[in-house]
This record gives sequence, structure tokens and C-alpha cells, in this order.
Amino acid sequence: MKPVVAIVGRPNVGKSTLFNQLTRTRDALVADVPGLTRDRQFGHGQIGDRPYWVVDTGGINLDEEVLSRRVTENALRAAREADAILFVVDARSGLTPQDEEIAGGLRRLERPVHLVVNKAEALNDDVAVSEFHTLGLGEPIPVSSAHAFGLHELMSRVLTSLPAAGEPESEQERQPRIAVLGRPNVGKSTLVNRMLGEERMLTCDMPGTTRDAVAVPFLRDGKPYTLIDTAGVRRRARVERGIERFSVIKTLQAIEEANVVIVVIDAREGVTDQDASLIGEVLKAGRAMVVAVNKWDGMAEEQRDRVRAGVDRRLDFVGFARIHFISALHGSGVGNLFESIDRAYASAFINPPTSQLTQILEYLLETHQPPLIGGRRIKLRYAHLGGQNPPCIVIHGNQTDAVPGSYKRYLDKGFREALAVEGTPLRLEFRTGENPYKNRRTQITPRQAAKRRRLMRHVKKRT
Repeated sequence: MKPVVAIVGRPNVGKSTLFNQLTRTRDALVADVPGLTRDRQFGHGQIGDRPYWVVDTGGINLDEEVLSRRVTENALRAAREADAILFVVDARSGLTPQDEEIAGGLRRLERPVHLVVNKAEALNDDVAVSEFHTLGLGEPIPVSSAHAFGLHELMSRVLTSLPAAGEPESEQERQPRIAVLGRPNVGKSTLVNRMLGEERMLTCDMPGTTRDAVAVPFLRDGKPYTLIDTAGVRRRARVERGIERFSVIKTLQAIEEANVVIVVIDAREGVTDQDASLIGEVLKAGRAMVVAVNKWDGMAEEQRDRVRAGVDRRLDFVGFARIHFISALHGSGVGNLFESIDRAYASAFINPPTSQLTQILEYLLETHQPPLIGGRRIKLRYAHLGGQNPPCIVIHGNQTDAVPGSYKRYLDKGFREALAVEGTPLRLEFRTGENPYKNRRTQITPRQAAKRRRLMRHVKKRT
């Protein structure tokens, strides 16, 4: 197993910047705003041949405000579960009473703690770390997360005391990545917690509690998954500048990186225009999809019938996606999501041979021929796989640019049924073959030229 390294510290000391440097990504939001990170963020890192997990946490703030207290509890829990802890302090601010209190709590965890003195790029190393020796956490390590200074030495020291990772799992790269998407306060984080079986994501009756796209790997029945909880996306006119706009960008990036997207809809509000817009973003990215209509508990049967009819009417353009009516809070219907997720993931990565796709195309052509265009029949000759996630079928023939939309829908339905594709878009790409004689000058032999001259003389005599 890869060792787990947790990054902890008070707000705005550069934890998320350090996380991005160690994972060589931009997965964690970074801004000059205290308290930006709230949930745990997981990522892969590697120094030489030593891979490891990195966990970014929210800033530990020991005040009495409810949300701050829960962020602190989440961060300390990540520290308890880690193999090593990076305690980040700010060289520019110097040692604070809050740093001393956090250090006392970390010592009680009985985990290897490495004191990271960040923002030390403009300071002498001895000056930067001198006052932090009093924390009693060993030799402080001066670094600059923003400039990637001292990070290799830091991780080399951390990994020396940790067990080596085993052989990388071949399934790791192929495990389903599931993004949970929806408007603010529809229950996305509650659903993620229910699917994980633990309170991993912060939940609160306050829209916008989740700000970042947070990836969490886990196992279910021995099978690896990665769940990505995303920030709620509001209508563009209501999106504020700054942090919330960054959160929207991270959500859209999470869609691109996912294999399957669970779109969460509030049953009590029905399918809104914003829900349809978010589904449009999923379709644009070509990702497999499962629809979860949440907060289904406590509704009267008449109201449920009305919601079902509205969902069927508004979501008829994504008929390939399975729809589940669930209660994330109470867990009803949540377990059934995994069957649809597995089915959609398998469909997104189908790999049929060219011979099979061409046979399906020939059957569809025999059943219903393409229309005539300008008195000429459209000819479709063969098909092959052009890509996965989403699956793309490339069809070659003549006049393919004139294939009408109705016939494209017929082919889409036919391929989908023949390949048992469910839960994912299916893209058809048409290519017209070039005429091999189009730009080729005719070459004739001297004998053919003489024969042509005799023929022309004969024609002139007759006329």
C-alpha cells in the first residue's frame, strides 16, 4: 500500500499550494483567502520510485464557529489516519499561539510529524526556522511551496521513515472515477458520505459548503472507485466573482476527468433549467451519466407521481441514463446506484472489433436503407471504433455529409441495442472516402492512342 501523508496547519499558511506541488497538479484551489479549503483532498505524488498519497486538509481554526469546528475535526481525523503528517507553519508570520496549540494536539496522535516552515524563500534558513524549534517537533524544514524550494529534501526525509509501497495495482488506472454534480444544497456531499459509509464530506444546511472538487478513493466489495464531490453550480448570473467562480471551473474540470457523472436533482424542486444546463455540460464532455433524484423520502404518492412525470418530460434528451429516486440522508436507493455506475462505466469503455461493428452496420442497412440524395443512394460501407469514454463509432461511405438526422438517430439506436450500451452517450462519426481517380490524369498506351485515332477517322467518314 502507498503511504499516506497528511498536510495540516492553521488557515492560509500554504497547505494547498504545497499539495499542488507535491502532486504536480492544480487539484486544490489556491487563493490569498484564509479558510478556502474545507474538505480533504486526495492526490498521488512520487519522488523517484517512491509513490505516496497526499491529503490536503482545511485550516485548523480553534474557535467556536460551527463550520470552523467541523473543518478542524475533519483535518485532525485525516492526520490520525495518515502514516506521516506535514505540519505547515508560516515563516513570515512567525510562531503563533495557534501553532503551539496545534503542535500539542499533533504530538498526542503518535504519528511522525514533520515541521514544514513555508514561505521561507526570502529568508536565511537559520533565521526562518529558529523560533519554531520551541515546538518540540524535531528539526524544522524551510521550504517555499510557491517556488518549489526545498520540497525534494522534505519528501525524501518523510519517505525515509515510511514503509515502501508495494507493486502498483494495474486496476488503479482503470478504476471508475465518479463525479457527483448538482446545484447547491441538493445533497451531493450527503450522498458521497452515504456511498463512502462515513462522514468524509462536510455537510451543512448552507448552500456552498463545498467549494472545491474533492476526490476520495475507496473500496466497495473489493472493487476500487474514486468519488469526486463537486461544488454546487448556480446560474451564471448568480455566480459571484473570486472563489465561487474558481469552484465552478473546478467542477467543470471534474466532469472532464470523470468516467461517470452522478447528476443529483432535488425531488422537491423538480428538474430546473440549471439542472438541464449541467446535464448539457456532461453531454458536451461525452461522459457516462446516472441521474439521482434526491430527497425522495417523506413525499406523498401524488407528489411523487408528479415528480416522476416531470423528470421523464424534462430529461427525455438523455434517455440513455438510468434514473434513481433516492434519499441520501436515510440511504434508501443509494446502494442501487453502484449497479448503474458499473454498467455505465463498462459501456463507456466497450472495445468491439471492426468486424462486429461492420456486421451490425450491414444488418441496419438491410433493415432500413439510407435515403436518396439528389437521385443517388447514400452508401455506408464499414464501421470501426474511433475512441472510448465516450465510445465513438466511425462509419465510412459516400455522401456521408448528407446523412439526415433521423437516419443518424436510427443508427445510434441500432448500435446501442446491438452492443448493449447503457448509461453513456454514443458518438457516430461519418467519413466520406476519397475517389481514387479524382486527381489522377488518365494514362494511355501508344496502341490505345492509335486505336482512338482510327476510331475518330471512322466517325468522321460516317458523318
